[in-house]
Amino acid sequence: MTPPVGVKAPPRPRPRAVLLDAFGTLISLDAPAPLLRALLERRLGLVLSERQAATAVAAEVAYYRTHMHQGADARSLAALHDRCAAVLRDALPPSAELAAATPEMMRSILLDMLRFRVFAEVPGVLARLRDAGLRLVVASNWDVSLSEVLDRLGLSELVDGVVSSAAVGAAKPDPRLLEAALALAGVGAAQAVHVGDSLEEDVGAAQAAGVAAVLVVRDAGGRETGGREAVPAGVPVIGSLQELPALIGVSETE
Repeated sequence: MTPPVGVKAPPRPRPRAVLLDAFGTLISLDAPAPLLRALLERRLGLVLSERQAATAVAAEVAYYRTHMHQGADARSLAALHDRCAAVLRDALPPSAELAAATPEMMRSILLDMLRFRVFAEVPGVLARLRDAGLRLVVASNWDVSLSEVLDRLGLSELVDGVVSSAAVGAAKPDPRLLEAALALAGVGAAQAVHVGDSLEEDVGAAQAAGVAAVLVVRDAGGRETGGREAVPAGVPVIGSLQELPALIGVSETE
């Protein structure tokens, strides 16, 4: 049975490496639907409702999530972006403005509506963990651009390595992504912890790989409701990365 919220999980040996999910754990995404509306109106003169924009974004996200593994190098990533832009276009109401938009214009709009941000506590926590001697590897379901995204956000210099599902050819909950991250960190499964925000993907992959898991639930209310009882016994739940150092045995003085 999962310990009640507020009760600490049993102590475990301090890990030598921390494997980190990206989206939802280290970074967030500005709401893309309002950005899509603004970009379409500014560049194409096309006015959409909030619902129309949200429907189109949902279609593109669903397609990307299913096909992200196909963006394994620069060429295949460009082709994936083109297909995602076409899905976005097809999910929008037909119009003369949309018909006049070139594939290049739609790809530009697609990429410009994706604006990632780093959660406020993340840089400080990563620096603290590295100062304590832990190896940090980002392991995330993403196309091959993951390293570039992290570099733009200033996170690449704070971690020791990055592996994406597209580069490995396997997405969480398949354990092979975490196995690649373990190899990059130079540690065994028993010497690492995986931190992520998805119960199915992150906790599932960690358990399949024999790695200890920590679940991030940034919505404070979600720590008490919304399937809290489904979290496997022994998997700690934290509200942000700020709680991670103490959880894994990194003291305030390190």
